Amino acid sequence: MTNMLKDPAVLRELIMDHYKYPRNHELVEDDSYDSRHMASDSCIDDITVQSKIEDGIIKDIRFDGVACTICTASTSIMTELLKGKSIDEANVIIENYFNMMNEKTYDEDILEEAIAMMNVHRQANRIKCATIGWKAIKEMIDRK
Repeated sequence: MTNMLKDPAVLRELIMDHYKYPRNHELVEDDSYDSRHMASDSCIDDITVQSKIEDGIIKDIRFDGVACTICTASTSIMTELLKGKSIDEANVIIENYFNMMNEKTYDEDILEEAIAMMNVHRQANRIKCATIGWKAIKEMIDRK
């Protein structure tokens, strides 16, 4: 991981960019997409995540709803990071992301921009915000 991505100011800027300008932030009306609605009982997070998984590849991921800064940013980053990945590749990335959230050993390099969430575990109540979108895509992958 570059030293730049360890700078707290850079991490905050990355989170704010994904919050203000979330990527893949629109649902589609398409029966070929799987969909998961996720809501938090401890925050405003209430989002729907959609994915199109074909031939073992995540072709598309999108989301929409009302969510806090951490939820919106982490889900936006996740959509960019996992789009185009095989299910096996996505599972490795997701496992490393959850390891990071749970203060276990993880590979910084494969998390790319998701490393912006590396300090969320310091506020335990925010872990749910940072993982709700990731849990949704994991559920969809596990059904394939």
